[in-house]
Amino acid sequence: MMNTSNGMVSAPPSSSSPAANPQSPGIKTYFKTPEGKYKLHYEKTHSSSLLHYAHGKTVTQVTLAQLKERAAPSTPTGTSSGYSASSGFRSATARLLGTGNGNRALSFVGGNGSGKNASTSSRISGSFAASNSGTSLTNTNFDGKGTYLVFNVGDAIFICDLNSQDKDPVKSIHFSNSNPMCHAFDLDAKDGHDLLIGLNSGDVYTVSLRQQLQDVSKKLVGALHYNKDGSVNNSRCTSIAWVPGGDGAFVVAHADGNLYVYEKNKDSATDSTFPAIRDPTQFSVDKAKNSKSNPVARWHICQGSINSIAFSNDGSHLATVGRDGYLRIFDFSTQKLICGGKSYYGALLCCSWSMDGKYILTGGEDDLVQVWSMDDRKVVAWGEGHNSWVSGVAFDSYWSSPNTDGSGEHIMYRFGSVGQDTQILLWDLEMDEIVVPLRRPPGGSPTYSTGSQSAHWDNVIPVGTLQPAPCKRDVPKLSPVIAHRVHTEPLSGLMFTQESVVTACREGHLKIWTRPSASETQANSSEANPAISLLSTSFPKDNKGSLSSKIGGSSLKS
Repeated sequence: MMNTSNGMVSAPPSSSSPAANPQSPGIKTYFKTPEGKYKLHYEKTHSSSLLHYAHGKTVTQVTLAQLKERAAPSTPTGTSSGYSASSGFRSATARLLGTGNGNRALSFVGGNGSGKNASTSSRISGSFAASNSGTSLTNTNFDGKGTYLVFNVGDAIFICDLNSQDKDPVKSIHFSNSNPMCHAFDLDAKDGHDLLIGLNSGDVYTVSLRQQLQDVSKKLVGALHYNKDGSVNNSRCTSIAWVPGGDGAFVVAHADGNLYVYEKNKDSATDSTFPAIRDPTQFSVDKAKNSKSNPVARWHICQGSINSIAFSNDGSHLATVGRDGYLRIFDFSTQKLICGGKSYYGALLCCSWSMDGKYILTGGEDDLVQVWSMDDRKVVAWGEGHNSWVSGVAFDSYWSSPNTDGSGEHIMYRFGSVGQDTQILLWDLEMDEIVVPLRRPPGGSPTYSTGSQSAHWDNVIPVGTLQPAPCKRDVPKLSPVIAHRVHTEPLSGLMFTQESVVTACREGHLKIWTRPSASETQANSSEANPAISLLSTSFPKDNKGSLSSKIGGSSLKS
């Protein structure tokens, strides 16, 4: 039950005895930030009756997908285009939204129907069996455009209309004998196949999102099938991404530490074979033995699972995080390791790039959010505020500081993180305001000297170097702007859109939080004291009169 008068959501009365299953504490339907209130607008979920397998087999990931209005009249097999936003969440960066899904409701009724299938039979082909009729039942109400949320739960993919008040999905796609694990969307796909889906079995599919919405069945239609039956790699797909500007190229990360590069336009029926991995402890890249096969290349990243991957906005760099606790950043075109480093503790679970490609966020089992600088090739700040593992991070590319002067000289970044503590934290990062800790004097005295900076900042890190975790006292600390409990279950990701923030829990429940109105933001900005600092540091600012110093590419105060 939702009580809008007091802004609280209460759990429904339990049918069990009062002593059993106590109610969860109320969760507010808004959270406050310096610029105003973010208010709960919609919730999206799934019907538990539709799930064939337990939730625990997968963790929900969410992809934001926008279908453009087609120039040609709508047909069931028409082309579509979109933009990628994947990895536990990957933020759907600057070009999205502003378009509704039309005035007509999407109606999917009348049973599973029949559909064409581009792939051959396989051990998981129960969901994709071709019909003898050779025709497909279509949804005539679908108007061919809109913004959608694609998310996985159990053995199914669900598709929701982002701008609709309907809580239930408009489409569900079910898989037999395997579960979808990850997905990604390409706004600029040229042939209509814009949605990537990676399965627990290692199989990969590309499909047209528009075609799935037009078909009323609960099966994939018109799918292209890669790594069939795990013929190249049978470990689960952990993360998947389109290569920005890659003309249909995409990469798939697996739980065995390998990443494969595919070309969508190549024959998916020709399986690849690769040379044996020479040294499992070292990064290596091998091309397929047959130049006509797909995938075209294998990157051996690490010995443990690759947990998440993310491309920089221009596609020049690829970041990976893994079970071994390392962030690795590669030049994608030259296939060279640029830099990387270790978490303070345990695995890293998520990563995300800033829109300008200057900074990378990571989060993981050490409960911390780390900020990496590409110019410095090192950690330049870390955020403390979560009480459990950090499962999702993202920059807010739509947010701008209320106190910005518009000159572009002083840039403040807003980013968010979610964790298994059920909280969302928002952070502000302004490199000009970060205070670099000073070096400890010989003998280990806890007092700071008035001399040079900490050794962490002494030298530029050589290209291709993986660094150990720096001492926490050597890295500036951030404190969150806000921390708010938004779900009753552990969170699996977040993303920012032009009008809202989307959060998701691992059980497949999504919440859309609308941003403060422009008038509210302006009013709060005018009332606020411009001297208020949204960043805090764990280091004393004794040397207030010192000049700021340039460390690599970041302007930092000492």
